[in-house]
Amino acid sequence: MKGFERKNQLLSLCGLNCGLCPMRLEGHCGGCGRGNQSCGVARCSPPQGKIEYCYACAHYPCERYQNMADYEFFIVHRNQKADLEKAQRIGIDAYNREQEEKVRILELLLSTCNDGRRKNFFCVAVNLLELSDIREVLRQMESESGLSSWTLGERCAYIVSAFQEIADRYHIILKLNKKK
Repeated sequence: MKGFERKNQLLSLCGLNCGLCPMRLEGHCGGCGRGNQSCGVARCSPPQGKIEYCYACAHYPCERYQNMADYEFFIVHRNQKADLEKAQRIGIDAYNREQEEKVRILELLLSTCNDGRRKNFFCVAVNLLELSDIREVLRQMESESGLSSWTLGERCAYIVSAFQEIADRYHIILKLNKKK
């Protein structure tokens, strides 16, 4: 869609955390307002007054949010509405600071702990888990003696296990909801 641009490339119009998306990490998507313009939510924004986030719309939450999390292809949709509401509650600047930290953590995990098969797992985990829990996993990792001598596979297994333990505690499934 021509002319649709957004300043914030961390949180999309509809509430996706674009900075944590594997498609964006691989350069396949420029983000909301720069990349894939076929999005129905992006086409909906101009008639509503070029809103920056769906929560600013008089019709929010509309029918688009009813089944949004049923199927996920490359990024998790489960927290879209909650993330939008959190951004509205704490403010976009504070929300973006959290997302920037999550992006840095994800980049660290991908560069130091990814065995080539865990990119989506790390993207999902960093997206769905609370920042305080993610920080705790990093603290555990830093305090682990001999970690620097571990193989990449051992580091990866350790981090995956730590994230999975937290996810289990909160009954969070660290997999995308794929259409069957």
